Amino acid sequence: MPSSSVAATGAGSLITVIQTRSGIGTKPKHRGTLRALGLHGIGTSNTLPDRPEIRGMIARVPHLVAVADATPAAPAGPAAPAKAAKAGKPATRATAKKASTESTDSTESTEEAP
Repeated sequence: MPSSSVAATGAGSLITVIQTRSGIGTKPKHRGTLRALGLHGIGTSNTLPDRPEIRGMIARVPHLVAVADATPAAPAGPAAPAKAAKAGKPATRATAKKASTESTDSTESTEEAP
C-alpha cells in the first residue's frame, strides 16, 4: 500500500506551506498543528513533502495557512554564466564612463593650451 500512495502523490513533489494568520486565540490543537508543520509565526514558511499526512494537517488549519507548489531549483550550470555576466556589467559601465571622462578631459586640456 505505501508504494501506491507514493505513486499517487509523486515521488519528489514538494509543497510550501506559509503561515498567513496568527495562532493566538485559536484552539491548542491548531497551534500544535502549526508547530508540527514547522511554522512559528506569521510569514514563516516551510517546504514539506506532498504526502497525505501533511495534507491532513493543512486541512485542519486552512484558515491560518496558504499552500503553494514548491518548484525545484534550476540546475547550477546555466545559472553560473548569468551571474558572471551580471557581475561584469557594472565594471564595464564604470570603465566606459571613466574612459569617456578621461577623453573629454584630455580634449579640453589640449584645446586650452594653444
